[in-house]
Amino acid sequence: MSEVVIDVAGLVKCFGELRAIDGISFQVEGGETFGLLGPNGAGKTTTMRVLSGLSPIDGGSVSVAGIDAVRDGRAVRSLLGVVTQHDGLDEEVSVRQNLELFGFLAGLSRRRAAERSVEVLRFFGLSARADDAVDDLSGGMKRRLAIARSLMVEPSVVILDEPTTGLDPHSRNRVWEEIAQLKAAGVTIVMSTHYMDEAATLCDRLAIMDHGRILALGAPPALVEEHAGVAVTELRIEGASREQVRARLSEAGCGWREVGAVFRLEGEKAPDSVRGLPGVRLDLRPPTLEDVFLNLTGRELREE
Repeated sequence: MSEVVIDVAGLVKCFGELRAIDGISFQVEGGETFGLLGPNGAGKTTTMRVLSGLSPIDGGSVSVAGIDAVRDGRAVRSLLGVVTQHDGLDEEVSVRQNLELFGFLAGLSRRRAAERSVEVLRFFGLSARADDAVDDLSGGMKRRLAIARSLMVEPSVVILDEPTTGLDPHSRNRVWEEIAQLKAAGVTIVMSTHYMDEAATLCDRLAIMDHGRILALGAPPALVEEHAGVAVTELRIEGASREQVRARLSEAGCGWREVGAVFRLEGEKAPDSVRGLPGVRLDLRPPTLEDVFLNLTGRELREE
């Protein structure tokens, strides 16, 4: 069994009367990619700030590599590479200088900071842009540079807070590839996201969060199987009366949720009274993590 690198037990964090984190517990093993999935306001970023030793807590405990993240935040931060939602890059200096300055301030010698900047630029495919101004980079390149900067001190654990928010699909895929390379190198990764495909693709296990609580925890396929079944039935309205569809579903005793223009049924079969209704299209599709979230909370998983 792999060693437990991160241990969170009964964590509580309050802002006034708001319990931003409401008694959550989880563990992350060495070399694992662990995800926190949920909408904005779920408590993901607050949890990651606590893990990074940047925020006091109101209850519970948090340890990283055996170090108390609350009592000895400085020691914890020396082990971590942290990428926040906002890159915080210095636009007054070049790409290379951003890395070298960060490495020097993190405790590397000037010589080692220069050597390490060459290594991470090569790893992230940014060598050709080393002497460019940060402001000349695309949004995707800036995000990759922020991740590259977090690796200057060769951390054993990397914290990624919504690493691909706001990126175009091509840039997102490039970041995914680089996160996969980190995992292959044995780095333990904790990442937050509100993108279901991102969580399903990158995470070995994940915790689905909402309102500061963990609603479900496990491997993505296991969560889908447990909470969403083997198929999802949807009715798409193409000319029929929504009121008529509601009435027939009610008469048949069929549960449903309206998600935009779609009626998402509870169960895998639509009643016969609806199947033959003109202007209604019946679709059967595989379930997703969004269905899990919807079944657990009664609402869609989305950026809010």
